[in-house]
Amino acid sequence: MTVIAILAIIGLIALAGILLFAASRRRDADSAVSELSAETRRRDRDRVKASVGAAAADAGLSGRDVEKTTALEQRQGGDLVAPGSDADVEPWVAPDPEVIGVARRQFLNRAIIALFGLNLSGFGAAVIAQLWPGASEGFGSVITVGPVTDVVNEIRASNGFLYRPEGRMWVTEFPAGALEKAAAVYASTPAWPGIQAGVKAIYQKCPHLGCRVPECGSSQYFECPCHGSFYNQVGEKRGGPAPRGMDFFEMAVEGGVLKVNTGNIIGGPDIGVNTTGQEREGPSCLGASSH
Repeated sequence: MTVIAILAIIGLIALAGILLFAASRRRDADSAVSELSAETRRRDRDRVKASVGAAAADAGLSGRDVEKTTALEQRQGGDLVAPGSDADVEPWVAPDPEVIGVARRQFLNRAIIALFGLNLSGFGAAVIAQLWPGASEGFGSVITVGPVTDVVNEIRASNGFLYRPEGRMWVTEFPAGALEKAAAVYASTPAWPGIQAGVKAIYQKCPHLGCRVPECGSSQYFECPCHGSFYNQVGEKRGGPAPRGMDFFEMAVEGGVLKVNTGNIIGGPDIGVNTTGQEREGPSCLGASSH
């Protein structure tokens, strides 16, 4: 995953957070404007009707005249209804349940927005962790395979092929007698420390079309079941349609312990490279017709 893609995802998460915050503030602002109880609005309407009716009766105006006068006062910025002489302090009444309900709605709205933001943040973190595997353990990170001597013993006990699923890799023994010839091919790669120590960590996928390549115990080769490409024990191509040998990983040996960086996949050796000189040691697991 590129740095640009990571920054783009982080930017989207930040933008979503800003939008959620703005929506929350807008809801709070809307709830703070003109929140009157039904009883208060009904009492105000009754007072307006009484005041308008009394004024119209004193002036001998009809209902239509009152409407025109009111509309004119509104356009001129005047009061809709002049305060009456009975504009005394109203007695205290219990809060309307609807007003209390507004507070509950605000709490629920804020809780929903907070939960949505938390879920969005978790999703963003999961996406970044998935696209940036080096930030976690397993494939894509540096895997400690173990002491080289123990790894070689495990390879021999596994009939020449040791599979490590956490790294999606095969670990095989690199013959000491082939190191001089191998130096011309591998010394410039970051896998050379491991090869010098006598092992090679090979990516499990076939470089042809990406099929997982299993080992063949009888031929002592890697043999791809998809299209018949086959490779020697250190992943160098010996036949089939693959464009190169099997890809392999960067390796380091620290204090005698083999570490494989599965986040750095190195392209396999060119066609024709056979540093070990290994030939097929028995029947193919794919059948003679495959070759």
